[in-house]
Amino acid sequence: MRRTDPEGHGPVRYGPPLPEDGLPVPPELTAVLAAAAARADGEPVGGGPELIEAACGYWERRGLSGAPDRVAAGPGAPALLLALTAALGGDVLVPRPCAAWWAPYARLLGRPVFHVATPAECGGVPDPYALLETVRRVRAEGGDPRLLVLSVADDPTATVAPPEFLHECVEAAAGEGLHLVSDETWRDTLHARHETVLLSPAEMLPDRVTVVTDLAGALLPPGWPAAVARFPEGETGGDLHARVLDVLTALGARIAGPLAAPAAYALGEPEPVTARVAAAVRLHARVAAALHAAVVAAGALSRPPQAGRHLYADLGPLRSALSEHGVGDAQELEDFLAARLGMPAPGGHRFGDELGALRVRLSTGPLLGRTDEERAECLTSPTPLELPHVQRALSHVKSVFDDLRDDAQRWEPPR
Repeated sequence: MRRTDPEGHGPVRYGPPLPEDGLPVPPELTAVLAAAAARADGEPVGGGPELIEAACGYWERRGLSGAPDRVAAGPGAPALLLALTAALGGDVLVPRPCAAWWAPYARLLGRPVFHVATPAECGGVPDPYALLETVRRVRAEGGDPRLLVLSVADDPTATVAPPEFLHECVEAAAGEGLHLVSDETWRDTLHARHETVLLSPAEMLPDRVTVVTDLAGALLPPGWPAAVARFPEGETGGDLHARVLDVLTALGARIAGPLAAPAAYALGEPEPVTARVAAAVRLHARVAAALHAAVVAAGALSRPPQAGRHLYADLGPLRSALSEHGVGDAQELEDFLAARLGMPAPGGHRFGDELGALRVRLSTGPLLGRTDEERAECLTSPTPLELPHVQRALSHVKSVFDDLRDDAQRWEPPR
């Protein structure tokens, strides 16, 4: 995330990217990319046969059948969501909070975006009653809600929606005739894979759900933009697939030819890829748990992270201490913590939360070291939290939050 400055706090250019993994690129991926580097021709819009076949296989292994004429690839999930929003038309509904990049693409098209409250148990999926009330209100005011974007493994909250909550939300959306886009970028980063049940909305509503997966979530480095979309079954899915390809063509939004090779290789999930993904998930799960413990011990509120490389914290209980440092809203909190922690700390307003709420997303990648050697050591160590550079990073985070806790206790009114 680029540092903000006093004259540039906008949500687009200064919005936070996906939480990076902070790890060196796997040699198997660099070898595939190097072998394809001499390729001069471009990848077709929507992806070539090899990439599309690999994407179909990826979803088949997850219980989602996909025919090649119902799959498209693009240079990152934002390009695919932009094309979907343009193709579907109407107003857009998103949970609050939601991924920082969802709303700007709808607004770029001039589409209103309405945030819907999430249940207390998880983020990423709207509360069904709040969803119904929002749809009713928008229509009463002359709006035309057509698209709901959600995420079962969520950025920013790092939670996984329980199947029962997801089912209620999907039923409510279906009853209102909404099309769903399920952002499943983080589905392969579950911290406790055998203890967490993750279902895709496409399993519940196969004819009205488009699944989008950015490969930067688990399979490719964040700097290698590639994503795939799986469209619904039936005639509706075919028509939508064609319209999305039209939009991607108009935008010139295609995966770079050489990048298509490592994207297809990663989607095929050979043993080196699955082993690396598993090792990276274990590492980030451990660091996220330690980060969560430090934040909660200081008095902040945060759901335990279940997926991804991040957590979402509410520093409302520390408001009195933060106010002494001139922090009164999420933007000021972002600037304050980024300076104190020495790493990006995007405020909750980036994700659709109210500016006055003192919420922040913290990522684990910056805690893994400053050099490729230190980060690689984290990946191979059986006890990464005991490595000196990781201990120092976590100790620094803990000291920053402990100082805020101590300041808050000093400023508590006498009882």
